[in-house]
Amino acid sequence: MPPATKKRTRSYDADKVTAAVVAQFEAVRKAVAGLTPEQLAAPTRLGEWTVRDLAAHFTMAMDFACRAVAEPAPTVADFGFLDYFGLSAKGAPAVAEAVPRLAASATLDELFARTSERIAENLVPGIPGDRPVATRIGAMTYADLMVTRAIEVVVHSDDLDGALPGLDLPYERQALAACTRVFADALAAKAPGASTEVRIPPFAVVQCVAGPRHTRGTPPNVVETDPLTWVRLATGRTRWAEAVHEALVSASGERADLEGLLPIMA
Repeated sequence: MPPATKKRTRSYDADKVTAAVVAQFEAVRKAVAGLTPEQLAAPTRLGEWTVRDLAAHFTMAMDFACRAVAEPAPTVADFGFLDYFGLSAKGAPAVAEAVPRLAASATLDELFARTSERIAENLVPGIPGDRPVATRIGAMTYADLMVTRAIEVVVHSDDLDGALPGLDLPYERQALAACTRVFADALAAKAPGASTEVRIPPFAVVQCVAGPRHTRGTPPNVVETDPLTWVRLATGRTRWAEAVHEALVSASGERADLEGLLPIMA
């Protein structure tokens, strides 16, 4: 994928996204604190990870941001949030192995307490969104870093809900909005064009897919779905055909079939 800095269609308020991400993290912390040993040992849709492993991963994801902010600022940012998909995929095997070790190293209360302290020290209001920060996969702006954290906490909150029906985690609006918009922009970057309009109300509308350009009236090719279904489609948690069959997605027009373009982040 071309560098995100050349494909960007929108910007993000770093303070608002940070506040939403931290609030989502704290909602997860509160939810997992009341889980039984049996619930913590339950399987998830993430390979061999248990609910305990998945919960521990939230602390790893937020520690990633805290460490980045604590490091001396690099001169420039090398990549943006759209590039994060490919770069993070390269490190996925290492993360998959590290998370169970982290989960076994301390209680969840201890892990979340330590991370909350780091968040209070490092992810403070007023950090300039354009400030470069160093991460293990390269340098990015602080705003882009927090957008990637929004992706992590939203996607994995949904994974946690999927593993424990009835948990009903809340979703912070700004975090869900950022996650939805990034996946929509990533689709537009992956399939540039203007023949198909993808709508994810109330957060995003993008045009994509090569073909005749729409100029007025109702577009001939329209896809519409809700934010959480879009997140699941974009990450492969839900398959296109399944979502269409269950009426979670409406798709009209000969260029409205997105199956070959999904998932965006596997």
